[in-house]
Amino acid sequence: MRLGVNAALVHGRIVEGDVAVEGGLIEGVGLSPAGRIGLAVPGFIDVHINGFDGVDFTTADAGDYTRVAGCLASTGVTAFQPTLITLPVPDYFGALGRLRSTSTPGARILGMHLEGPFLSPIRSGAHDPRNMLDPDPELTRRLLDAGPVTCMTIAPELPGALDLIELLVAEGVTVALGHTDADAQTANAAFDRGARSVTHIFGAQRPWRHRDPGISGAALVRDDVFITAIVDGVHLAPEAVKLAANAAGERFVLVTDAISAAGRPDGHYLLAGRTVLLDHGACRLENGTLAGSVLTMDQAVRNMIDLGFDPARAIAAATSAPAALLRRPDLGNLEPGAAADVCVLDDSYHVIRTIVAGMESFAL
Repeated sequence: MRLGVNAALVHGRIVEGDVAVEGGLIEGVGLSPAGRIGLAVPGFIDVHINGFDGVDFTTADAGDYTRVAGCLASTGVTAFQPTLITLPVPDYFGALGRLRSTSTPGARILGMHLEGPFLSPIRSGAHDPRNMLDPDPELTRRLLDAGPVTCMTIAPELPGALDLIELLVAEGVTVALGHTDADAQTANAAFDRGARSVTHIFGAQRPWRHRDPGISGAALVRDDVFITAIVDGVHLAPEAVKLAANAAGERFVLVTDAISAAGRPDGHYLLAGRTVLLDHGACRLENGTLAGSVLTMDQAVRNMIDLGFDPARAIAAATSAPAALLRRPDLGNLEPGAAADVCVLDDSYHVIRTIVAGMESFAL
């Protein structure tokens, strides 16, 4: 099947011509004659999203996931990693069990990201500190057995955290550091043990100081650590985005951290049972703490472009970078043989069409 596009973004380079897909894979790029409409780019990948369109993944069932997968396809997302914030332990098992039995059309589900419960109560952010625990290998193995856990965010300064990182890495789980008061020495020890990324850089972590750079300073100067960032104009100042993106380069990953309020009007919503007020683009608990976002991935890409980044660089932060973070070489690129997950953008970088595994999932 030809997509009818006039060009494609392939490994950061514009290739004139059409794109063909066959059997769920990219068959060819740069084909003649070129189509007339749009630039084909790899489908966006969101590795940190808590909910969307009234759905909180804490309580989502198969029907909820189907609705969210369709909504995300309209924003160019072809793959996503549902995220659970810190919960009472029994709630994890229910959510993981429901995800395990779910199969949806639309954007593909990559597995669950557990942002907790092994986090620091003094950097709890919007999480309920009463549910935070010290690392527990037995509980961790039970969680891994309960459902498809692909990523876990932990605080490396907690007792037993470094050993837990090794356990998770051995099980094929991507380990991120976040909601942490770790200093740079502890962060580096965690990265040396196999932790691979930082969860929402600068947020809910020890602040960077010139003699105490913390987790952010440690991560930004390493070439083996990915940086995830919420570029919504609320969580990070423009200077913070530029600092992190320029330091991280190809390791800079856009995430939405979206909650159930995303795609909905201002009002009150739930995040893991906690009430969140959405008001003029910002989601906050009653005490004013930021609690996720209503960002979409296509808007995050446009926000990076508006900050002066090259469009190819912004798109890479939503495609090849998250694919590399999760070690998914089949995703995040348009070379022949890759998954036919494609987003078609107009001249202003708005989504006009989304294909997942070669199947039409959204079209204007």
